[in-house]
Amino acid sequence: MPSIVTAYIALGFAIALEVTGSTFLQKSAQFTRPLPTVAMAICYVASFYMLSQALKVLPLGVAYAIWAGLGIILTATVSFFVLRQALDVAAWLGIGLIVAGVVVMNVFSRTVGH
Repeated sequence: MPSIVTAYIALGFAIALEVTGSTFLQKSAQFTRPLPTVAMAICYVASFYMLSQALKVLPLGVAYAIWAGLGIILTATVSFFVLRQALDVAAWLGIGLIVAGVVVMNVFSRTVGH
């Protein structure tokens, strides 16, 4: 069975691939541009594969919460800096609450396999 470190590395790759796939989704122009569309599909499939590897050690709820929460945060950051899409105060506040939720879960939950 993989170690907890290996599981978190796989989860990190899953998150990075999901964020990259989401960026390509924007660049695909509703699937009208073939190269970004194919890149998006490859990234999403690879992301789910890496997530499945993390699930060998991490509980589904914990892994998915981290994957989704950090994916949201990083995707919003990429959309702001790379795609030049503005976020308002409410959006940043919501992202801050997601960060707080992931931190609380990782620091205080006994479900997380540290």
